[in-house]
Amino acid sequence: MADQPAFRLLHTMIRVKDQDKSIDFYTRLLGMKVLRQKDFEGGRFTNTFVGYGDETTETVLELTYNWDQDEPYSHGSGFGHLAVGVPDIYATCSQLEAEGVTISRAPGPMKHGTTVIAFIEDPDGYKIELIEG
Repeated sequence: MADQPAFRLLHTMIRVKDQDKSIDFYTRLLGMKVLRQKDFEGGRFTNTFVGYGDETTETVLELTYNWDQDEPYSHGSGFGHLAVGVPDIYATCSQLEAEGVTISRAPGPMKHGTTVIAFIEDPDGYKIELIEG
């Protein structure tokens, strides 16, 4: 594969129950931008791509909203978490907590290491690791 273009991770997709809450969470609270959004009338779903940079160079997050979904999604046992780098984890967690975001692991050094991390949850309960750096 040395003569082919380099592989690149394009996006991660998660299903969201409330599109507006999820877009607000990832844009207003985590600072991402809506990069594009498209309704698929025939399939009765909307895809919204959010991220910190242009899709041509950055990995982004795809939020899939199924119009007829009434129940929360099961996260299963295979999915772990998303990770977001932040400059000041204590201030970030304080601001997010003031907005009502669930902090499931308070900021502090990780066990057996010195990296400062915290875990928060998005409106659908997906875990997001914040890493100071």
